[in-house]
Amino acid sequence: MTKRVAILVSGGGSNMVKLVESMVGDHPARAVLVGSNDPDAGGLKKAAEMGVPTFAVDHRPFKGDREAFQAELLTHLKAAEPDVICLAGFMRVLTESFVREWDGRMLNIHPSLLPKYKGLHTHARALEAGDAEAGCTVHLVTPALDDGPILGQARVPVQPGDTPDTLAARVLQQEHKLYPAVLERFVRGETAPLYLG
Repeated sequence: MTKRVAILVSGGGSNMVKLVESMVGDHPARAVLVGSNDPDAGGLKKAAEMGVPTFAVDHRPFKGDREAFQAELLTHLKAAEPDVICLAGFMRVLTESFVREWDGRMLNIHPSLLPKYKGLHTHARALEAGDAEAGCTVHLVTPALDDGPILGQARVPVQPGDTPDTLAARVLQQEHKLYPAVLERFVRGETAPLYLG
C-alpha cells in the first residue's frame, strides 16, 4: 500500500524537490501535495513543474491567529488524505492542536545537531560556540519546538574561515541526502535513527 506524503514549504523548496525526486520506482511513498504559507514561494512552482498538486494559505491575512490559519491548512491537507506530512523549510510555528492531529506522522528537518540550537540562526550559533562540527537532524514533530524523537542526523565538519553562509551551504547538501533516506525508512516502518557523515 503506497503511502501518501504531503510536504509543506515556505521558500525555494530544495529539500521538497529532493523528497519528491526520491519517491519513485519501488519507493513505498508518493508525494500527493505541496503546500505553503507564501503564495509566491518558489517551491510551489517547482512542485507544479514536477506534477505535484499545490496550494497556498497566506498566513498574513490571519494577523497572528494561528488556529484560524491552521484550520485553513487542515482543509487542504485533509482533502489530500496524506499518511505522512514532511515539513521542509516551513517557517511557521504550529500549535499543539495541529501537531496532535498528525501525531507520529509529521517529520521536520532542522539545520543543527539537535538537541543543540533549536530555533533560528543555527549556523551562526554553532560558529559562535566554536563547535568542531555542525549538521542537520530529521525528527518527529511534537508540540515543543524542534524537540521530537530523532530519526536521523548528518554531520558536517566546521572548517577554518567558515561563515554562517558557507556552513549552511554544506549542511544543506547533507540535508538533501538525509531527508529522503529517513523518509523512505520511516514509511517502511523503521524509526531507529540513521546517522550520516
